[in-house]
Amino acid sequence: MPVVGMAGGGQLARMTQQAAIGLGVSLRVLTGAADDSAAKVVSGVQVGDDRARDDLTAFAEGCDVVTFDHEHVPGPHIRELEAAGKACRPGSAALAHAQDKLVMRDRLGKLGVPCPAYAHVPPSEPLEFLDGFAREHGWPVVLKATRGGYDGKGVWLVEDLDGAGGDLVRRLLGEGVDLMAEQYVPFRRELAALVARSPYGQGAAYPVVETVQEGGICTEVISPAPGLPGDLAAEAQRLALSIAGELGVVGLLAVELFETDEGLLVNELAMRPHNSGHWTIEGARTSQFEQHLRAVLDLPLGSTEPTARYTVMANVLGGDDPDVYSRYFHVMAHDPGVKVHMYGKEPRPGRKIGHVTALGDDLADVRERARHAADHLRWGPERKESK
Repeated sequence: MPVVGMAGGGQLARMTQQAAIGLGVSLRVLTGAADDSAAKVVSGVQVGDDRARDDLTAFAEGCDVVTFDHEHVPGPHIRELEAAGKACRPGSAALAHAQDKLVMRDRLGKLGVPCPAYAHVPPSEPLEFLDGFAREHGWPVVLKATRGGYDGKGVWLVEDLDGAGGDLVRRLLGEGVDLMAEQYVPFRRELAALVARSPYGQGAAYPVVETVQEGGICTEVISPAPGLPGDLAAEAQRLALSIAGELGVVGLLAVELFETDEGLLVNELAMRPHNSGHWTIEGARTSQFEQHLRAVLDLPLGSTEPTARYTVMANVLGGDDPDVYSRYFHVMAHDPGVKVHMYGKEPRPGRKIGHVTALGDDLADVRERARHAADHLRWGPERKESK
């Protein structure tokens, strides 16, 4: 049986282990600490720095395929593994578009993919440049770090350049943050199209979902996106499959989208299992984690058919009380159909520590069940549930 190595030991690697067990595939992880999320459940653990060349090289020696649970492994290290004949999936050329937002925007623009207007912010005279950008595209302006951002980090909304806005730009550039400016998009909602692609070239697309964000963090995913016209859903799937093919992605590709009055715009790309696909563990015939393993091993891809009319995934965020386990009793007794997934992480306020999934035919009921379970696991009965 092949050995798949995953650089990164977070919850994505942890949930990939569940799929590896079913396939009989050995999963190894390179993780920063022995108590990281995946390290607690995976037998093949190498503690090390997945951004360090020597640690990554030593880890890859025992793997047939190397893949990733985040985008932060340096491209030169991946290219060195590829030059030595190691299968890295996705490869460095594809992964560069998920690692650097400016590289992504430039490439998607050349491909004719609809995106917000954008520009690189020059370190010299940045305020003058941004003033000109805003005159053309309007205020507010979205500032993004070109590398390293996630879960709302590395993204700032600048209303103007007077006072705090100008101070923010100067501070970020002073700290060495490479910035790009994007046009603020008044969107109806955020969507995500999750697809898989194998080295053979086979592709598979999951139903397009709606993602609900609070404070830059995804709190809820609804599958399929309610009220999304069939032609727009098909367009989102075709767009994601086309991007996967053009960029040479192997494995999963999550395309985050804005639904606007004029159509769809691509916001972000991720080349790995993604928060918008956690619902697939119970809600699809093949989970995103199994699909990713199938893809990177060049196995035939699995069915993406839904198992229920609606599936809702709600993220469990850490609250003030770390005793989450005692609240299992209410959640499971209140709704035996809700599925709880915890990540083995120390609860901290606002940190993603797990998710819950509910399935059914009535969307309002399914959403309420998922929200109730997630809120109770976070707060218990003493706090009012989120609306």
